[in-house]
Amino acid sequence: MAITTVGVVGSGIMGSGLAEVIARGGMNVIVRSRSQATADAMVASVGKGLSKQVEKGRLTEDEKGAILGRITAVSDLSKLADCDLVIESVVEDLETKKSLFAELDKVVKAGAIIATNTSTLPVIELAMSTGRPELVCGIHFFNPATAMPLVEIVRPLSASDETIAAATGFAEACGKQPVQVKDRAGFIVNALLFPYLNNAVRMLEQGTANMADIDTAMKGGCNFPMGPFALLDLVGLDTSLAILDALYNEFRDPNYAAVPTLRRMVAAGQLGRKTKSGFYTY
Repeated sequence: MAITTVGVVGSGIMGSGLAEVIARGGMNVIVRSRSQATADAMVASVGKGLSKQVEKGRLTEDEKGAILGRITAVSDLSKLADCDLVIESVVEDLETKKSLFAELDKVVKAGAIIATNTSTLPVIELAMSTGRPELVCGIHFFNPATAMPLVEIVRPLSASDETIAAATGFAEACGKQPVQVKDRAGFIVNALLFPYLNNAVRMLEQGTANMADIDTAMKGGCNFPMGPFALLDLVGLDTSLAILDALYNEFRDPNYAAVPTLRRMVAAGQLGRKTKSGFYTY
């Protein structure tokens, strides 16, 4: 499967990062947002980031122009019809994604792969929302997509070997390090990471140590680049809660049961960096 044109559905932080990474990989990208204004703003944001790379000497003006020239912004889903691969990166809600996959199945050409960037949700349910389940998989980039090297290639029961091979090759063409994983909640990284983050908040609730000392301990003792509370704020407390809930719903493991503090902070709108207030204030 030759992948030369890729559609990205969603123009948020992850959608923007995906667009840049794919365009840097030499492929054409069509980014779809619900409005043309937000789609155009996303391209402008990518351009601003590339300009900073030029200022630092990491890109030339010609390279910047070539990357931007491969990105197109649209608001009409039908503009993705000729894509070889479409990756959705919308809100982490199963019903929303299932509805989108059913719509994409009607729009995108036969033989094209439809992939999800979900971090936790069951890919098989998205696949079975289409008439091409053998052509559906997970391609999970990490945030920020421009900096994080890992991509999880998620194989639902329905996916063909050819689909997984094409998705893996696509990730490599983007300069990433792909790993293949079965379609289980949390895949590899989040299934291991979120019990740790959840238990850090539990430790804080129990008064074992204060927040700053827990973060310092995990950085100094485990050589992690940031502590659990700083990482929760970066990921977003609402996203973290959704991941924990999905993990608990699948496995019923107490380590995945979100601690009360996390749930209450989300209810209060204290979501981390994106709201300037979470475990830390920004």
